[in-house]
Amino acid sequence: MPLGRGFRVLWSANALSNLADGIAFVSMPLLAASVTDDPRLVAGLATLYALVRLLVALPIGVWVDRVDRRTLIVAANVLRGCALLGLALAIQLGFSSLMVLYAAMAVVATLESAADNAASAMLPSLVDRERLDSANGRVAAAQLVADEFAGPPLGGLLFALAAAAPVFAMGGLWAVAGLVALALPIRRLSRPGSDARDARRSVSVEVREGIAWLARHRVVGSLALIGALASVGYMLPFSILVLFAEERLGLDSTGYGLLLAASALGGLLGSFLAARLRAWLGYRWTIVASLALGALTLGGLCLTTNPIVAGVLLALYILHATVWNICSQSLRQRLIPDELLGRVGASTRVLGLLGLAIGATMGGLLGVVDLAIPVATGAGVFVVCSLVAAGALRGGVSGRSGSDVRPWRCAPQARRGENPSKDR
Repeated sequence: MPLGRGFRVLWSANALSNLADGIAFVSMPLLAASVTDDPRLVAGLATLYALVRLLVALPIGVWVDRVDRRTLIVAANVLRGCALLGLALAIQLGFSSLMVLYAAMAVVATLESAADNAASAMLPSLVDRERLDSANGRVAAAQLVADEFAGPPLGGLLFALAAAAPVFAMGGLWAVAGLVALALPIRRLSRPGSDARDARRSVSVEVREGIAWLARHRVVGSLALIGALASVGYMLPFSILVLFAEERLGLDSTGYGLLLAASALGGLLGSFLAARLRAWLGYRWTIVASLALGALTLGGLCLTTNPIVAGVLLALYILHATVWNICSQSLRQRLIPDELLGRVGASTRVLGLLGLAIGATMGGLLGVVDLAIPVATGAGVFVVCSLVAAGALRGGVSGRSGSDVRPWRCAPQARRGENPSKDR
């Protein structure tokens, strides 16, 4: 069944944006390496990107709830397209420097956070509740294809032609994504904060409203905590995976690339299976089963030295991650009131980013002792996640149809549609 014109527009804009992201994944580090041979400064580009996204997430969530989301998606994509086209011209004319690259990455990180949050918050208004799983699955599939299969090799090929070529491509793709998003419907603001009196409220007050709602809602709050733990579990093995592949599996750089490609195929399969699994098992058991699969696959990975077995396990691992992401995202979109989607989503995203940072740090420290320890620890984290999900999602989300989701699973004073700032 078609998901509607609005979804097709949003999907197209996201697909173009994700292709630019995939190109950036390869080309931006290559650009940094062409300017400096200091590994700390090259790695600093990714560190800056992560820090900026963490710092801007909460205030951006406020603006996603305050303004027309279509306008935000258009502006964020067009502006980062213009920024990258300016960077490409600077590279072409010989004016690029590491400082210019860092500044461009900070701009891209800020605008990407705005575009991603606004797109996620807008999706429930474009698709029937019963179709949210399918819609999020298609978005995830496009992202995997663009980020993992199409973008990186295209970025490497363009960089081989000219250093500015991938940057021109990224800027053009983001600008076109913004123009495509102009076809999205305009959001008619209905939340209390849309009048003149509430518009004068500080950003910090509105951020606290989102955090308070998240803390009070049993299901959505539990999903956020599980997501933070799952982020730790994800980064524990992946922070040292390149060393694990080299020393435990005996793979060279080509073999490592094939290993990652195999894992991405598992994610692509998961994007198509998620809606079917949810319809069969319901949200609760689909989420629990996917997290348990994450534990099983990492447990098997820490015991094997066979690269083929490792490839299969990693494919199943990324399949679990994709199914978990789609189901948890769809469930949040069902339960969070429209006027809070940006802020609650931002609070959830901050917890996930912190989890990734903690997991990466722990993975490096534990990997010094033995490379199998971060993988085994990640398996243990996912065991905890599956147990927490089994308990926290009991009652409100256990059925098989979309109508089984019960938004009343929160404190009485924070029921759907009420303003958390008045809950005193």
